[in-house]
Amino acid sequence: MQISQASSEFLKGYFSTHERREKTRKAYYLDIKQFQEFVGSELNILLLNGVHIERWAAHLRQGGYSPASIRRKMVVLKVFCSYWVRNGALPESPFWRVKISYGRIEQLPRTLTEVEMKGLLAQAQQEHSRVKCSQNEIKKCPTPIRQSLSRDYRALRNLALVELLFATGMRVGEVSSINVKDFLIKEAVFKIQGKGGRERLAFIVDEVTLKIQREYLKARMGIETDCSALFLNATGKRLSSQGIANVIAQLRQDGGIERHVTPHMLRHTVATLLLRNGVDIRVVQEFLGHASIATTQRYTHIAKDHIIRELRSRHPSLNFRGKTRRLSK
Repeated sequence: MQISQASSEFLKGYFSTHERREKTRKAYYLDIKQFQEFVGSELNILLLNGVHIERWAAHLRQGGYSPASIRRKMVVLKVFCSYWVRNGALPESPFWRVKISYGRIEQLPRTLTEVEMKGLLAQAQQEHSRVKCSQNEIKKCPTPIRQSLSRDYRALRNLALVELLFATGMRVGEVSSINVKDFLIKEAVFKIQGKGGRERLAFIVDEVTLKIQREYLKARMGIETDCSALFLNATGKRLSSQGIANVIAQLRQDGGIERHVTPHMLRHTVATLLLRNGVDIRVVQEFLGHASIATTQRYTHIAKDHIIRELRSRHPSLNFRGKTRRLSK
């Protein structure tokens, strides 16, 4: 079997039995296609060996890919090989004889400053206040679906979005996937279908945020649509991850925040601030839905820097001898 056929059948077979998000599917497709182009579409899968894998890793490194990107592509290829071992097309995985050094993989989460985060929330609130409509105005809409096209609805939706992202630390794909039924309004809880199919609950503990979510849900329930999504776009369909990213980008621009801001940065920001405020790392792990605490520990580096800065400026021992005491180099 040629690798072109093996790739096509793998993508079809693997995702028919493994529930993955569309973003993951696209990443697998692109990575497998890239490897297929490197080794040649006509290569027989039985001839695939460790040399091909090592040469591809070297090729990626020379192409300027980061260690994290190379590792991700290798993981996809490893899944591909394991799939065909299980299905009898390969006697063994070529990865069993391959050892690849990826180098140091250190990707510290990009966060917003407290000033930037407050500015983003304030901008969403300001826009909502500017175009806020009363319940009487909502009732005047000739057809319910027109609410989804109105500035009033979108301003409230955008406010609810940014508040929810910061309050719960949800991934952008998780927010996009939320359905109306997943918001348990009495318990102030959202049911989330997380990464890898893992389910968890997201709690709203801030009364202001909860009030906004309730106000938004009331507006959302007034829209006639067959779509079950909690957050809708201008046409009454599910608001996509890219749509949410566009909302954040516009709020960032309107709020005068100069650097690029993504929805995931809000997740990084709240996680970092939780640790900075002394929340136990295990609680933060559950809050973010991390399968491994090692993933959560990335945020401790940022929190640690803040702690050290605070200690260096406020520790009482610095004034005990009437001058700043410094560590000897």
